[in-house]
Amino acid sequence: MEKHNNLGKEQVVKAYTDMLFIRRFEEKAGQLYGMGLIEGFCHLYIGQEAVAVGMQQAAKSGDSSITSYRDHGLMLACGADAKGVMAELLGKKSGCSQGKGGSMHMFDVEKNFFGGHGIVAAQVPIGTGIAFANKYKRDNNINKNDNIVFTYLGDGAVNQGQVYEAFNMASLWKLPVVYIIENNEYAMGTSVERSAAVTDLYKRGESCGILGHKVDGMDFFAVATAAAEAAEHCRSGNGPIILEAKTYRYRGHSMSDPAKYRSKKEVEYIKENKDPIESLKQYIIDNKIASDEECNKYDREIRNTIQEIANFAQNSEEPALDELWTDVYKS
Repeated sequence: MEKHNNLGKEQVVKAYTDMLFIRRFEEKAGQLYGMGLIEGFCHLYIGQEAVAVGMQQAAKSGDSSITSYRDHGLMLACGADAKGVMAELLGKKSGCSQGKGGSMHMFDVEKNFFGGHGIVAAQVPIGTGIAFANKYKRDNNINKNDNIVFTYLGDGAVNQGQVYEAFNMASLWKLPVVYIIENNEYAMGTSVERSAAVTDLYKRGESCGILGHKVDGMDFFAVATAAAEAAEHCRSGNGPIILEAKTYRYRGHSMSDPAKYRSKKEVEYIKENKDPIESLKQYIIDNKIASDEECNKYDREIRNTIQEIANFAQNSEEPALDELWTDVYKS
């Protein structure tokens, strides 16, 4: 079988359909939000699909992932049940967090997906703690493993103090954690140039002795390659590593953000010239992995599946009122 950046043809097609699935899922979520069926905050992953799917190429059984409130895309990339994710968005009993977490606080223990965190950068010390647990178990012969933790944060979160506390401890104890900075350039609405004295965010771990690299987050193959190298670095006992994935979100920070801090021309340029899904589709067609007609067929099938998922979520039961008192306190 011909290989493509160390990936077989089937793997390339799966990566394409996984990215397309996330895109269509998030578009449907945006539509349901506009209809008033999703309440509260809702942060869409549209435009950033290559990061989540590319990083997952390096994940194996036992590895963990944790991220911020822009979590739907990564959770789907980790293999979570899409019906449960959509039902959670709609606050339904069948949701992955029983309708209590909503958009920002999703969880899937079976997939080792540990959130979905609404507090900016809160996931960074938690992800570092999971890595500490993995190393402690390995060093004390409790569970021989080479598991790593993929800890995602944004360009806004990277300026939080707790990030550097986590970096220092991770480096000091050589913890097996990959920090992925999803640099979509605008945080909540302030550009990196206006908020960071050093705009090369992958260098933020240098004072702690953490190796860092920059990667094109709009290029699936670039992310997959960087992910494989970073994972090997951690599994080999070399401690943490930072990847700065330069990416771009097409929508506002959240659904309530009109994104007036950037021009429509800028957004359209990225969509037309750097879209991660269209780029991978063109690669697939050019290399005769699949035809344009086959790619369009994948899209039609995914759209139909997403509609079924939306129907399931809309028709699911609301949580009972007494659920307000469960999972709150444990004696």
